[in-house]
Amino acid sequence: MNHLLTILGPTACGKTTFAAHLAYEMDGEIISADSRQVYRGMDIGTGKDLADYHVAGKDIPYHLIDIAEAGTRYNVYEWQRDFLDAYEGIMQRGKTPILCGGTGMYIESVIKGYEFDGRRFPEFNSLIVGLDISRDLRREKISRRLRTRLDEGMIDEVKGLLDRGVSATQLIKYGLEYKFVTLYLLGDLTYDEMVSLLEIAIHQFAKRQMTWFRGMEERRGFRIHWLSVEMPMEERIEKVKELWQKQIA
Repeated sequence: MNHLLTILGPTACGKTTFAAHLAYEMDGEIISADSRQVYRGMDIGTGKDLADYHVAGKDIPYHLIDIAEAGTRYNVYEWQRDFLDAYEGIMQRGKTPILCGGTGMYIESVIKGYEFDGRRFPEFNSLIVGLDISRDLRREKISRRLRTRLDEGMIDEVKGLLDRGVSATQLIKYGLEYKFVTLYLLGDLTYDEMVSLLEIAIHQFAKRQMTWFRGMEERRGFRIHWLSVEMPMEERIEKVKELWQKQIA
């Protein structure tokens, strides 16, 4: 049986930080399940936060980030293929595989074993842990993070992508930050309109993510162990380690 530890939750709930600390404690490596973090050069807008993969002086190995050129199309079938390559490498090294992200389709495609073109996909025995965050706290964190990303140079990042030849049409298709900042740079939105509309869109996106995860539980037979983000990090880690030992026993 292929064992897998999965960390999921809505945007801005702290998945990456938690997964990195888990990987430190469990001698693990992280596989990203984020449909936009695969693209090189799309760093601030996708929230790669690569510094989070450095824990207590140790660099935590991560996979499926920066593996495709911005402006190209990358789909769930390709992600499945790359996931399997990453997973097999982690297992060969004797490490704990930790899938972490908020793209529900990618996560389900692995755990449920979606098949494309008749290709057989292996089954996974996955412990799924969700980070539970209250609506008010989620909204607060999203709003604060958006302003931080703007201060860190998100507009310059998108301008740089346009200057490199990535089409405005493709950036708009990537959605959220890349859509609204591109529209601002094209002159279709004022700065204030861009910030306001983007903030609303991110809140709506987080709500859709939670709808997807609830659907996984209520309609598609997944069991998600929800842990509050307000629980101390050490307690959450110990709880996951306990659940993991039961899962692989």
